[in-house]
Amino acid sequence: MKYYLIAGEASGDLHGSNLMKALAARDSQAQFRMWGGDRMASVGGELVRHYRDTAYMGFVEVVFNLPDILRNLKRCKADVLEFAPDALILIDYPGFNMRIARWAHHRNIKVFYYIAPQVWAWKAKRAKELKEIVDELYVILPFEKAFFENHGFKVKYVGHPLLDALNDISQGEKMLKLQSKLDGRPVLALLPGSRLQEIKAALPIMLETTRQFEDYQVVIGGLKAIERKVYTDMIEKWGTGELVLDQTHQLLSHANLAVVSSGTATLESALLGVPQVVCYKGSYLSFQVAKRLVNVPYISLVNLILDRPLVTELIQNDFNVSNLKKALSRLEEDKNLKTIEAGYEEIRTMLKDKGASGRVAADILNQLQN
Repeated sequence: MKYYLIAGEASGDLHGSNLMKALAARDSQAQFRMWGGDRMASVGGELVRHYRDTAYMGFVEVVFNLPDILRNLKRCKADVLEFAPDALILIDYPGFNMRIARWAHHRNIKVFYYIAPQVWAWKAKRAKELKEIVDELYVILPFEKAFFENHGFKVKYVGHPLLDALNDISQGEKMLKLQSKLDGRPVLALLPGSRLQEIKAALPIMLETTRQFEDYQVVIGGLKAIERKVYTDMIEKWGTGELVLDQTHQLLSHANLAVVSSGTATLESALLGVPQVVCYKGSYLSFQVAKRLVNVPYISLVNLILDRPLVTELIQNDFNVSNLKKALSRLEEDKNLKTIEAGYEEIRTMLKDKGASGRVAADILNQLQN
């Protein structure tokens, strides 16, 4: 079978690579072509476009980059037609992928959407549109199944693929990659995000705050897809810390505390038992637009899954040095650590057993063969 996959950020690249491995294990004739990142490319096939060249954060930023986005859509459509896949597999990245899904549906291309767009957060009416343009929708959060079914869309809850990713990393690998960087102090991990704009907004505040926590070793979790100088310039200007690239899981396995930009890494921190403060800061205009469109009480997956404020969220103007210092200091208190750990255990119980990638791969193949 021929599979065309589209992912637009680091987490999609990770989960896409695991899905590709699961498909290849079940289909010896599997051929892959993809938009994604280094992890997907390492599995095999042809990487058409890297996510670092297509990731835009914020409503205003999307408008400013609209000509480039439209060119990418045109290029992607032409490439899909030339490849003529048996299955088009879309991974999150809703702004781009929903347009591709709509286009592909009208050309009778089989569309599988893995990691559903978060329409429950910003446009519930899109659930009906997804039902019309997607052949199968795989959801990874416990509450998503009920949401989509309430909108008349029967979807499949497969569990969260992070459980697979975390299971794949051996303890030996965790130790090997970071051991030489650690100096024996407790580790304070900084995870400023995967997009250039969010890194530039978040990392200076994180670094300036953590200069005041001298009992901790600060380690910044970066990405190879972002130019290393972006990180080192900010570290030199705003604080001190070790920089590690593409080692988020390993870093969190050693971390005692973490400051995490809103996204998949918040759930990753929870599954690995790391007390955290969650933050988000975008451009003023993008934030004002988002405030009027996004309809959720929390920005972190941890609080969304539990439907209560377990971890502190610092958003936009509230994300500053003073507030972050207070939030980290509260995390150090025993009673707060115990509360957070109990909440994390609830999340582990709520999420389905590992094996999401395998379940999705098996279902896609079953539908293609029948």
